Amino acid sequence: MTVGKTPPAAFDARTLTPVSILPTGTVTFLFADVEGSTRLVQEAGAGYPALLGDVRRLLREEIERQAGNEVDATGDELSAVFEEALPALTAALAGQERLRDHTWPEAAAVRVRMGLHTGVPQLGEEGYTGLDVIRASRIAAAGHGGQILLSSTAAPFISGFEVRDLGTHRLQGLPDLERIHQVLVDGLPRDFPPLRGTVSQLGDARRVVLADDSVLLREGVARLLEEAGFEVVAQSGTAEDLLRHVAMHRPDVAVVDIRMPPTHTDEGLRAAREIREKHPSVGVLLLSQYVDPGYAMALLETSAEGVGYLLKDRVADLEQFGTAVRRVADGGSALDPAVVSELVGRKRRDDPLDLLTAREREVLELMAEGRSNQAVAERMFVTLRAVEKHVTSIFTKLGLPASGDDHRRVLAVLAFLRG
Repeated sequence: MTVGKTPPAAFDARTLTPVSILPTGTVTFLFADVEGSTRLVQEAGAGYPALLGDVRRLLREEIERQAGNEVDATGDELSAVFEEALPALTAALAGQERLRDHTWPEAAAVRVRMGLHTGVPQLGEEGYTGLDVIRASRIAAAGHGGQILLSSTAAPFISGFEVRDLGTHRLQGLPDLERIHQVLVDGLPRDFPPLRGTVSQLGDARRVVLADDSVLLREGVARLLEEAGFEVVAQSGTAEDLLRHVAMHRPDVAVVDIRMPPTHTDEGLRAAREIREKHPSVGVLLLSQYVDPGYAMALLETSAEGVGYLLKDRVADLEQFGTAVRRVADGGSALDPAVVSELVGRKRRDDPLDLLTAREREVLELMAEGRSNQAVAERMFVTLRAVEKHVTSIFTKLGLPASGDDHRRVLAVLAFLRG
């Protein structure tokens, strides 16, 4: 079935599983939800019902293959129940692969987030009820398109798959904390922004040391970081005090102003380089009032892992700022778009960048900021497959090896940009 030929109301005609044959006792729920449905409605226009119909058809086929039962299909969400967790995960993985490989309208990047939860729900005349149903729905809603999340009760039943512990979170409206895991498989996206609509608990929060000679700005940034789920373990007003706190607390990341006392030139940069030398496990994110690619390159001389450079203006965007701090704390890189733009825009003799198309240049800039292929796709509103093709073409044209390691990929791109 192709998009555009599906009857607009086809997905509404589905008869759900009769309550009388739904499994009872311990079951596993699979919730799937289309990410960015409002945007898709605008982009697809009259073709959206057919698009949604294709999403549901692909998922339903995999659910049926694993002997699952569809429970509900409301709006952009579809839920199913399985007697065991492993078939539920198998259906989710196969569903994500089919969604990835399906031919969608050119302007529509269709991504579906999924969540699995194992529990003992109540089964009444109108279907399942209770906190287990709500928890399954909340876990799915916390994810991003292409991501598959597991609850702490579903994860133990999954064997033979690699999972990433995303920490303990408080889900909206639920009294108990939930430890959430992400399933990792080859061929599907692995790196995503922080979970949506959750609050990471303090024991799992990234620990931050903050350095800025302005007390007012420092306190403001600290409050923003705490609102974003970080634990600010210390604040410093000088580079010397910063180094002392880093040695004492061993944080996940140090957020440092470049210009600090006594000369207000590059004390912060020099302290950042010392942190990277003496405490390589501590990430460093520099904040600057001005665009200066030289500072960024000085920090990136030895490695692009666990380093970042942002303009202070970016701090006001809490989501963007929080994502950058997390990326650096977790060993990634985060370069300000303005800095990357200057680096990419430099003119050199026999510049290989001249071989790139405008679209490939845009992808390269986002890559150099430290974004994963999935993040690039979300930013550009294109499919993951389209980004992967652009990345392959970029590496080919620049003569760079296409490493599967995101950090080495960024390092290779930045090494080339240094010229």
